[in-house]
Amino acid sequence: MKTLYIERSTGECRNGDWVSKLDLDGVGRIVVGTGPGSFAGIRSALAFAQGYSIGSGCEVLGMPSACALADGGRLAAIGDARRGKFWIALFDGMRLEKPIFQTEAESLFEQVPAGARVVTPDEERIGEKLSEIFGERYAGGRKPTPEGLERFAAANPGVLAKEPLPIYLNPAVRP
Repeated sequence: MKTLYIERSTGECRNGDWVSKLDLDGVGRIVVGTGPGSFAGIRSALAFAQGYSIGSGCEVLGMPSACALADGGRLAAIGDARRGKFWIALFDGMRLEKPIFQTEAESLFEQVPAGARVVTPDEERIGEKLSEIFGERYAGGRKPTPEGLERFAAANPGVLAKEPLPIYLNPAVRP
């Protein structure tokens, strides 16, 4: 069965042009990165996948976008959760150690296991701070990709969730 992997958590290409680039011929399953990340990007990817599945009958699954950053080693993917907080995904090889969580800036260093390399999809916003905190352990910016999702899903299919929902780190802001 052909599986299509969609990763839009970085919010790039917000105008929807990405849909025209998808090869939908024979797709029986769609796996979507569920974040954390760009609200618009994640929601549009999920909406597309769920809408396409209505007409085609294909299965839709989700997995955390940060899984696309795992590379087989000890790794901490850290992102900007805004409001002075960071989100962290910890990997031991191709295994997500626990659900993605948030932490305050003051406790960021203590939340990352000794020896783990650190990467971020938010290099432009927090790369300098991560470099200051983690020094040589900071391996720079890395964006989640569909290929990364595919690699992680192949190594760890148990991470795939039916009826995927976006990962929301904070409650909705109400006026």
